[in-house]
Amino acid sequence: PSFGYEGDPMRLLFSKSASPHHGFAAYHTYLEKIFKADAVLHFGTHGSLEFMPGKQVGMSGSCYPDRLINSMPNLYYYAANNPSEATIAKRRSYAATISYLTPPAENAGLYKGLKELGELVSSYKGLRENGARGPSIVNSIISSARVCNLDKDIEDLPAEDANAKDFTLDQRDRIVGNVYRRLMEIESRLLPCGLHTVGVPPTAEESIATLVNIASIDRPEDGIESLPRLIAVSLGRNIEEIYRNNNGGILADVSLLQDITGAVRDSVRAMVDRSTNSVGRVEAVSPMAGLMDKMSGGSPWKKKISAAGFEVSDDKLAKLFGYLDFCLQQIVADNELGALVNALEGKYIIPGPGGDPIRNPDVLPTGKNMHALDPQSIPTSAAVDCAKVVVERLLERLQTDAGGKYPESIAFTLWGTDNIKTYGESLAQVMMLVGVKPVPDSLGRVNKLELIPLEELGRPRIDVVVSCSGVFRDLFINQMNLLDRAVKMAAEADEPLNMNFVRAHALDQAEELGVSLRDAATRVFSNAAGSYSANVGLAIENGGWEGEQQLQDQFISRKGFAFNADRPGMMEAAGAVFKSSLAKVDCTFQNLDSSEISLTDVSHYFDSDPTKVVAGL
Repeated sequence: PSFGYEGDPMRLLFSKSASPHHGFAAYHTYLEKIFKADAVLHFGTHGSLEFMPGKQVGMSGSCYPDRLINSMPNLYYYAANNPSEATIAKRRSYAATISYLTPPAENAGLYKGLKELGELVSSYKGLRENGARGPSIVNSIISSARVCNLDKDIEDLPAEDANAKDFTLDQRDRIVGNVYRRLMEIESRLLPCGLHTVGVPPTAEESIATLVNIASIDRPEDGIESLPRLIAVSLGRNIEEIYRNNNGGILADVSLLQDITGAVRDSVRAMVDRSTNSVGRVEAVSPMAGLMDKMSGGSPWKKKISAAGFEVSDDKLAKLFGYLDFCLQQIVADNELGALVNALEGKYIIPGPGGDPIRNPDVLPTGKNMHALDPQSIPTSAAVDCAKVVVERLLERLQTDAGGKYPESIAFTLWGTDNIKTYGESLAQVMMLVGVKPVPDSLGRVNKLELIPLEELGRPRIDVVVSCSGVFRDLFINQMNLLDRAVKMAAEADEPLNMNFVRAHALDQAEELGVSLRDAATRVFSNAAGSYSANVGLAIENGGWEGEQQLQDQFISRKGFAFNADRPGMMEAAGAVFKSSLAKVDCTFQNLDSSEISLTDVSHYFDSDPTKVVAGL
């Protein structure tokens, strides 16, 4: 049965928590007392049972999840990439989880107008210096880009009546480079192909996109460099520079990055093809036939890289492709049904980490009882290093968009799942923006903070407004404490206001709201304890709203509970500070970590995104 919002949607949507309706409660009672179920099998992600009102952890007899599941064993198929909500299911509904693989993904590709636009770009690359044909093709590219609505994404795209003959060659290259970059982003985006069938491992074709993404990530902890980096080094280039130039629309590097991406795909496909049977399935991965490869001029993947115009030796490729070989074995292994049978027989289910299989292949093979991580160990030093790069790129991009001016405040949305997958990268990004460094102790627990001096930071401290999901609040209450302490530390630093936007805004708010500086520097918000989600999605789905302002008020009323490190353990209503802080925001940001889920795949993104609220304020 549904959660129970339909009966009286507005009362329930605006309340901090909602009791299950009689039908919901009766159904679980029927299963236990009348049907006498030996066990309950839930299919996640996720149900309503574990999000019913009650304590966040340590359920008592008065908590609804405990009263509803009562004595029934709760087995729960859960997507391997969502350990945070799986942890809630374990804590609040006593679930034994069994992980399953996310649906196979493939590159979106180009079609119709976008495909024609891609062909125009290819034509331009061959005729760019032709005085007559080059500008004519650029005019067609501008016109086609507008028909495809790319002008919404490319801010400096010339008007349709502009004539490319009036532009220099560099200007034409920059226009085409920006269009080409956007096309390649669309083409390479991963789209899930249908649904995963429990107990059916991916085909060889379905494994390729996952392996391409695994091959494209550096793994310094294992001493493995990504394939794009190895190819870039063979050209005497730095892959970071190529990425940066690609983002800037520099045509030569946009084209080079596309060639590198094509070489990565072709070489990974060659590796998978070697281990594919006649019906397209990987049954047993062939051993690395190194001797035969040397006799035939190199491995199949080296030959594909060479065919693309790059030269990387098999010695340099060996470690990466040995790792990909191992990952392929894990992807096609299957224990999803076996684990369910073991659970129904009351046997042990092997535990394993949850998370993104691309970032952490140890998640594979699936069919494990998922666990997350030690919340006190994040953000890790590796996550802090990654966060520095992301923050630098974000500020660089925002400065470019604002004519060289730094943003004063950025609104962050933090989810539990993404921080488990990345070991706290989003947390570290918030700290880097305000100029505070997390310091682990001798056991690796992060509970101390250091203010980074402005001289070392080299830029102003950027203010933040952090909106945490209910799941994040449950799993990472200690990290919310760290974030609040970090912001207050920055607000209390005696520094010039033009170099410390946290302090500047907090002083204004302290005067405006008549509160102390520390209370004015409150920036970490979430739902009230035991409550989840802004429920904007449910209001839209049920039609229980009359205007945009009503949805914005609902967001603020449900998400406007503050965490205060001076009074830990409480989520206090702080709508005034929340609204005042959001009104100063220049940019909203969420670190989308998942390769397999994008903005339009789930409604949770717009449910938790404060962009409309910021615009309204």
